[in-house]
Amino acid sequence: QITGNIQAVQDAVTQKDQRLSKAMVHSGSLHVTMLVMHLSNKEEISIAVGALSDSKDFVEDLLKGKTVDLSFQGIDHFKNEVGFVKLAENDHTAILTKIAETMKKIFQEKGILAGDERAFKPHLTFMKLSKSAQLRKQVKRIDSSLYEDFKSHYFGDEILHRLDLCSMLKKKQPNGYYYCESSIVFGK
Repeated sequence: QITGNIQAVQDAVTQKDQRLSKAMVHSGSLHVTMLVMHLSNKEEISIAVGALSDSKDFVEDLLKGKTVDLSFQGIDHFKNEVGFVKLAENDHTAILTKIAETMKKIFQEKGILAGDERAFKPHLTFMKLSKSAQLRKQVKRIDSSLYEDFKSHYFGDEILHRLDLCSMLKKKQPNGYYYCESSIVFGK
């Protein structure tokens, strides 16, 4: 449901400005980023894999058997360069923020500089100018009127069931999703 709704927005935007087709995020790549880190070698990757695995118990303690139901509604942008679907603010997003903070701490205790000083702002990116250097030369900003019709559109709900440690640089999987070093799964 979420993917279908996002594709509808992407199609609507592309119909109004064909150049932006290069800015669209492949539906298989859709994700919510918890933390960004720089892992410069195999050793650091393996420390990060360990940190992710360690964080499972902490996260399960936070969840106390409850599920985190994320509701995706409305569209916003960062500096008119990134278009994203918003997460409706509720108790569940508060838990997601707690999870992100806990994980940041666990990674940092293992010597991995994870996250930055910016506040955690969970979002689902569906287009970004930085996807293409060529596009960047032609388009300086994404006009928000292009997705005006979807400004407060309800995209769907998703239950948090997995956290992945992904590589931004390694070749993506055939389904369009990032190369995964490791994952932790919650619930059944």
